[in-house]
Amino acid sequence: MTFQELQPQVTAITINTTLSRDEKLLAVCQLLQDNIDYYNWVGFYFANQETQTLHLGPYVGAETDHTVIPFGKGICGQVAVSNDNFVVPDVAAQDNYIACSFTVKSEIVVPLFVDGENIGQIDIDSHVIDPFTESDERFLEFVNKEIAKLY
Repeated sequence: MTFQELQPQVTAITINTTLSRDEKLLAVCQLLQDNIDYYNWVGFYFANQETQTLHLGPYVGAETDHTVIPFGKGICGQVAVSNDNFVVPDVAAQDNYIACSFTVKSEIVVPLFVDGENIGQIDIDSHVIDPFTESDERFLEFVNKEIAKLY
């Protein structure tokens, strides 16, 4: 399924009045993992500004020990500080990377903004080297704009 075909499905999930916010987040994660072959782990992290940490939210994929990540540490922690998308074509070549699993080969993290504030991010791990394109970035920015409406 193309990103364009997935967009209305993302919106349909976010406007579903019978689901809680966490159920909506989980449903979006599941939709992306089910329909994009190289999205092997899909999840959200949310920022705690007081403690300068990210906390794992709903996700689908392999279990992770990384439930709390300090700002600045790893790819997710760097995005919490930079407020910029971060695409890692090959995690083995990345210095400040927190290894989740030996099967993870690449990662993309896109910040989630609400009223201009970075409140979290969507994080995608892939078992493929260098699968992410600018189209992934634009699509995940769209996803986060839809998610932001829940806050």
